[in-house]
Amino acid sequence: MQARQNHRGLKRKTATAAAVAGIPPVDDAGGEAWMMTYLDMMTLLLVVTMAMLAMAGKGHDHTRKTDLNLNPIFSGKNLTQLDPPGALLLVPQAKTPIEPEPTPETITSTEMASLEAATSVAATTEAPAPEPAIAEQPTPPAPAKPSVDELLKELPLDKLGSDIEVVTSESTISFRISSEILFPSGQSDLNLGGLRVLQHLIPVLDSVPHKVIVAGHTDTQDIRSSRFPSNWELSGARAGSVVRYLQSNGIKSDRLTAVGYADTRPLGDNTTAKGRASNRRVELILER
Repeated sequence: MQARQNHRGLKRKTATAAAVAGIPPVDDAGGEAWMMTYLDMMTLLLVVTMAMLAMAGKGHDHTRKTDLNLNPIFSGKNLTQLDPPGALLLVPQAKTPIEPEPTPETITSTEMASLEAATSVAATTEAPAPEPAIAEQPTPPAPAKPSVDELLKELPLDKLGSDIEVVTSESTISFRISSEILFPSGQSDLNLGGLRVLQHLIPVLDSVPHKVIVAGHTDTQDIRSSRFPSNWELSGARAGSVVRYLQSNGIKSDRLTAVGYADTRPLGDNTTAKGRASNRRVELILER
């Protein structure tokens, strides 16, 4: 009601001031309605507040009990007491009860003697028996390789014929065949005469398990063709032809090796026809 009276008084003063100033009065149609709405809202809030206070009074007994429990905590002494600096950072240590030390029991001489006897018996039974020493057996030596003479006795050299030359050294036995017998001039394909010569060599190589290196050699005369640009290709191709023939006639491939030396290992003088003829050859080297 006081707010309404104040509002009406303010409205009269405003209208009087507007009339004195010659300003026509302005009707505020919504002013009175706004104030009524505001007053109704305040009245409603007051009623709700009173209702909440009435409901809160029911837990008065519970609040009193809680206050009684909190009295020791929020006492005047506790609130005015000051802790030393850093006290809040310290972790309280749990106090462990100190157990009394057991009093040693007295052991008689009889019990001591029986304890020593039991200890000696346990030590005797638990001690492992010494293991007998195992004599190391000596490693058997590798079988000695046969000498060149012994290897020559194993080979049926009487079946070779006159076109195969047998050459021996300290560690190898070589079978030397002229290239003119095996191949046409400047070619790597075996001719009929070469096939017949190699046919005599098959049983000799088959009688022993040693590896065989087939080496092709040429003279110093250059050969230039689309198939063989140099003597390197020619010597390697001739060695490969011999290896393929031996393999097709029963000699195992893991025993055979083809090598081309071109004119790097001559036997004779390449300035003469006889020397060049001796240099053009194929050698089958039998390793021990």
